[in-house]
Amino acid sequence: MQLAFILYKYFPFGGLQRDFMRIALECQRRGHAIRVYAMIWEGDVPDGFDVLIAPVKAVFNHTRNERFTAWVEADLAKRPVDRVVGFNKMPGLDVYYAADPCFEDKAQTLRNPIYRRWGRYKHFAEYERAVFDPRSKTEILMISEVQQPLFVKHYATPAERFHLLPPGIDQDRRAPSDAAGVRRAFREEFEVADDELLLVQIGSGFKTKGLDRSLRAVASLPRELKKRTRLFVIGQDDPKSFQLQAKTLGISSHVVFLKGRSDIPRFLLGADLLIHPAYNENTGTVLLEALVAGLPVLVTDVCGYAHYIADANCGLVVSSPFDQAELDRLLAEMLADDEHRGKWAINALAYADQADLYSMPERAADVILAERS
Repeated sequence: MQLAFILYKYFPFGGLQRDFMRIALECQRRGHAIRVYAMIWEGDVPDGFDVLIAPVKAVFNHTRNERFTAWVEADLAKRPVDRVVGFNKMPGLDVYYAADPCFEDKAQTLRNPIYRRWGRYKHFAEYERAVFDPRSKTEILMISEVQQPLFVKHYATPAERFHLLPPGIDQDRRAPSDAAGVRRAFREEFEVADDELLLVQIGSGFKTKGLDRSLRAVASLPRELKKRTRLFVIGQDDPKSFQLQAKTLGISSHVVFLKGRSDIPRFLLGADLLIHPAYNENTGTVLLEALVAGLPVLVTDVCGYAHYIADANCGLVVSSPFDQAELDRLLAEMLADDEHRGKWAINALAYADQADLYSMPERAADVILAERS
C-alpha cells in the first residue's frame, strides 16, 4: 500500500512525533510505502520516506492549518494513496492517532463561553468533529482510556471506531544489565555527588507539564534536604520565565535547563526521581520510560498513564483537585526516604518485565493496514 501520514510538525523529541515515527517505520517494515505531509520537519528523514513540506504561512495557527489542509488535499487528489493517517485532527482521515485530548470538552469546561465565538474555536471544533462525528468513517487509535468517554459524550462516536492501544515504550528505555555503571558514569559527567539527590523533569511544553509546580516544590523542601537536591529540566521550550521563577524562589543554583536530547535513558538511570506534576496530559510517555528504567515517579493523576505508576507501586500520584502543599509534602517524603525509593525501583522493574508497555506501533499498524469493508 501507499500510505500518507500527516502531522503539523515533526521534531525528534516530541511524544506525538516519536509515536508517529515508530508507527510509520513499522508500516514500512511490513512492506508499505510512506509519504509524509508536514509544515515543519526538524531532524533526519528515514531512508525510503517521501517527506513533503507544505509552503504555507499565516498569522494565525488556525488559518495556517486550513491552508495546509487544502494543500494536502490538492496533492492527494493528484497522487492518491490507499490510506491517510493523521496525527492531528483534520478532515479526510482514514485513521486518526488520538494524541490530543478532547478539544470540545476543554472548551466547555475550562474556557469562558465567549471563547466559543472566536475563529480559533470554530476551526478546532470543526476539525475535531470531522474525525469524531457519527457520520465520519475515520478509525480512531486511542492511547488514553480517560478520553474516549469524553469524545462519545460530545459527538456520540460509535464504539466500534475506537481502537485502544497499549503503550509504546522504546525497548532502549529499559534498564540495561550495566545500569549501575551507566548511573555512575552519568553522575560523574554531570558532577552529581553520591550524596546528592537528582530530580528530573522531562518533556516539551514546560507550562503544561507543571514546571512551575516543580520549582515551588523544590523551593519548599526542608533546608538540609534542599541543600543536596538538584533538578534537571529537559525539553524543547523557552526556559526564560521559569529561570526567572527559580531565581525569585532562590533555587537557581539547584536547577539546570537542558534542550531536548536523544540520551534520555542516561538521565533516567542517573536520577533519583522523576517529577511530572502536569496540569493536563493525555498520556505521559515519560512516566513509563521512567518506570521501565526503574526510576520512581511523582505525578499528578490527570495524566493518562498515571495509573501505571499506581498499578506498579513505583511512586506516588497527586490527587485532584491539585494542591501545591500536597505535592510539596510528597516530594519531601520521597526524597528523604532512600529505602522506599529502592523498593519502588524494584517494583518498577518487575512490572516492566510482565506488563505490555511496548507493542503500540505493531497494534497501530494492524489497524492502519486492516481491510476495509
